[in-house]
Amino acid sequence: MQENQYDTIIAGGGIAGLVTALELLSQDKSNQQKICIVDRDSKEKLGGLARWAFGGMALSATKQQKKMAINDNPEILLNDWLSFAEFNNTDYWPKCWAKEYAENNHEKVYLWLKNLGIKFLPAVNWVERGLFVPGNSVPRYHVMWGTGWELVEVVIKKLQPFIENKQLLILHQHKVLTPIYANKNSTEQVCGAEIENETTAQTFSLQSKHLVIACGGINGSVDKVRANWYKPWGKAPSSILNGANPISDGALHEKLAKHGANLTRIDNMWNYAAGIPHPQAEFDGHGLSLIPCKSALWMDHTGKRIGPQPLVTGFDTHYLCEQVAKQEKPWTWQLLNKRIALKELAVSGSLHNPSIRDKKIFTFLKEILWGNHRLVKQLLKESDDFICANNLTDLVTKMNAQTDEPYIEQAFLAQQISKYDQGLKKGYALENDDQVRRIHHARQWRPDKLRTCKPAPILAKNNGPLIAIKVQLISRKSLGGVQTNLASQVLNQNQQVIKGLYCVGEAAGFGGGGASGKRSLEGTFLSGCILTARNAADAIINESSINNK
Repeated sequence: MQENQYDTIIAGGGIAGLVTALELLSQDKSNQQKICIVDRDSKEKLGGLARWAFGGMALSATKQQKKMAINDNPEILLNDWLSFAEFNNTDYWPKCWAKEYAENNHEKVYLWLKNLGIKFLPAVNWVERGLFVPGNSVPRYHVMWGTGWELVEVVIKKLQPFIENKQLLILHQHKVLTPIYANKNSTEQVCGAEIENETTAQTFSLQSKHLVIACGGINGSVDKVRANWYKPWGKAPSSILNGANPISDGALHEKLAKHGANLTRIDNMWNYAAGIPHPQAEFDGHGLSLIPCKSALWMDHTGKRIGPQPLVTGFDTHYLCEQVAKQEKPWTWQLLNKRIALKELAVSGSLHNPSIRDKKIFTFLKEILWGNHRLVKQLLKESDDFICANNLTDLVTKMNAQTDEPYIEQAFLAQQISKYDQGLKKGYALENDDQVRRIHHARQWRPDKLRTCKPAPILAKNNGPLIAIKVQLISRKSLGGVQTNLASQVLNQNQQVIKGLYCVGEAAGFGGGGASGKRSLEGTFLSGCILTARNAADAIINESSINNK
C-alpha cells in the first residue's frame, strides 16, 4: 500500500459498489479522485451476484413497452408498487424511494444503461401480477441481452482506465470491518474504515472523506435468515438453501447498528419457493433457484396438492414462499411431464441461460419455439432432485427414494392428478380450477404464451415421460437494511445523517432501508442498485463541490 488516504472507500465490489465508483470517477473532471473498493471476493468474481443474475429489470415508459402498446408511466408504476409493498405509517423513507424509483427509473437506469451500450430483449414480460393484492398492472419486466454478466463486464471495462491511472484501487479478498469516526466519542462523522485482509488476517486502517457501504444483504447467511424470519409465518423451515453469497453475512450491518445506524425491515426478504441443491455447489447448502412451471401441480411431501389456493408462479412470490414455509416438511414437489418442462422450465441466472448470456439469438429462438431440450437434459443428468419416469409407479418409487421415509402412496397421488386431469377433459367451457384460470390469463399476453403450455392432462400419454422435482425454499435477497435518505446517506436511530457515510444497493434495502416493503414487483434489484449508487455518487460529488468552493 503506497497510500492510506482516499476520497471514497467503497465496501463491496458488487454492481452497486462498481456503479458508485464509475459515477464518481467518470464525473471527476479534475482526474484527482482516489477511490478504493474493498471487496471480499476474488478478482474473477468481481461484480458479486449481479454477474450470475438473469438480468431482469422493472422499467417503465420504455421503447420496448411502447412498441408492444403497453401504456405505462411513473404514476401507474408507483400505484402498483405501493399496492404490493403494503407500507406502514413508519415507512417514510421507503415510500420516498418507491417514488424516486417510479419517477426516475427511466432516466437514471434505463437510459443510463443504453448509454453504456446495454440492450434489452424486445419482449416485455409480465411477472408478479398480484394475487390477493394487485401487483404489476402492466408488463414491465425487461431482460438484458447478455444477462447480468454483460452488465458487470461492461462496467468493469469502463473502470479499467481508472485502474490503470491509479485513481481506482480494488482490494480483493479484503473486507471492511467497521467505519472509523473523526471523534472517538461520537459517530457523527466518518473519516475512514478499518480493513481486514482475509487471506492473511492482517488489519489496517484507511482514511477517507466518504465511506459507501455496498456489502449486500444478510441472506448469504442462512442463520441470519432464520434469526430474522418473518414472525407471522411461524417457525422457519428446518432446511433452507442458500441462493445468495455467503460473504453477504450481515456482519457489517450489525457493526453499523452498534454505532447508531438505523436498520429497518430486516425480516422482509425476497426468497424463492423452488430451489434445488446446486449441481456445481461452491459452498455448503448452495442452492439453485428454479423458475417454477405454471402448469406443474405443486404437492406437499405426501403428494397432496397444496391448496385450497393452488400455487402458481408469476403472481405473488411472497405468497408462494409463505405457503411452502408453512408445510410440514421443508420440501415440496412439482409434478409435471416432459411437454411442460420443455416449454416452461427455467432456471434463474446467467449460468443456465447461456443463449441469452452469450447473445446467441438463433439458439435462444430455437429454445423458445421448440423447447429447451438442453436445460431439461442438463438437470436430469446433474440433479438427483429432478426425477423422470415413464409411468407413475416408477416415479413414486424414485420420489420416495429421495426422502427419509416413503411418504407418497401411488394410489393417492394418482387420485390427486386424475382430479386435475378430469377437470381439463370437460372442455374449456367447464374448466373450474384456479390454476387453469390463471394459466389461461397468463397466455393472453404473447410473451407468456410462448413460455406457457395450453392446459392439458398431466397423465396424457402423448405428453412425454412424467417428471417430479423436489424443491425447497431458497434464500435470495434482503428487502430491509440500513436506512438512507434520497441521497443514500445513512441515517442514525434519531433520523439524523451520519456525515460521510452512505449505503447503496441491497445493503440499504435497495433504498431507505426497505424500498420494496413486503414484496418486490420483481426486477427491482439490479435497477435498485444502480439507482441508489447513482444517487450516492451525485451527493458525494455535490458535497465535494461545495467544500471546494
